[in-house]
Amino acid sequence: MGVLRPGPRPGRDRRGGGAERGGERRDPHRAGRTGRAGRGRKGRPSSLPLEDRVLLVAANWQTNLTLRQVAPLFGVSKSAADRIIDHLGPTLALQQRKRFRKDTVLIVDGTLVPTRDHSIAEQSKNHRYSTNHQVVIDADTRPVVAVVAVDRPLPCNRNDCKAWDLSGAKDAVGKTTVIADGGYRGTGLVIPHRRAPGQRELEAWKEEHNTSHRKVRARVEHAFARMKTWKILRDCRRKGDGVHHAMLGIARLDNLALAG
Repeated sequence: MGVLRPGPRPGRDRRGGGAERGGERRDPHRAGRTGRAGRGRKGRPSSLPLEDRVLLVAANWQTNLTLRQVAPLFGVSKSAADRIIDHLGPTLALQQRKRFRKDTVLIVDGTLVPTRDHSIAEQSKNHRYSTNHQVVIDADTRPVVAVVAVDRPLPCNRNDCKAWDLSGAKDAVGKTTVIADGGYRGTGLVIPHRRAPGQRELEAWKEEHNTSHRKVRARVEHAFARMKTWKILRDCRRKGDGVHHAMLGIARLDNLALAG
């Protein structure tokens, strides 16, 4: 007698693969991505909604907590929190203004941000590794002092007159009138009057100009004071462009908060 063997099941071939629609095998991993909702999407969707992801980035910038500390607050892993910050940080960045009115007056100054990534930072006068950031604000936005540009960071061993040119701030403002302090000598910006060698006192009209100059230029210092309330700008742990994205993002959030 012959041995009875079970034949192939209907709808399946002898190799065990699915024979649906003319013998084509169906990939179970792609089964959930062929619908209209998944069309054009790549990878696994985020476990957090957009508003929670934005809040995670803002919380990291505001508190400067480590990823191991901030991730459990939102119920995600450390790696997921790192990916969210890397992805949304550039998205929240300030869109720098490209055109200005003819009568616009800008104010520029540099600020140092302590940065732990020594590949982009250098030691400053206080022996901390920092980066130099050139921040430009609009002088005519009282009582709201709006930041209009934050340019690429440079090692803090570059003085402001060099950083003004190398960071791209000079190209960003074009021919617009810009006010600066005495550290920008030789750049063509509007800076305070200085005494000539051997001169004891300035003329009265120059002193009046310097007084008015100090009152206007103080607005950029007020902008720095508000931005430095974000603790990441006191000791940045992010690597590479992380400190630049943090500066741009904080400038945008600060503008939104002031605009109400």
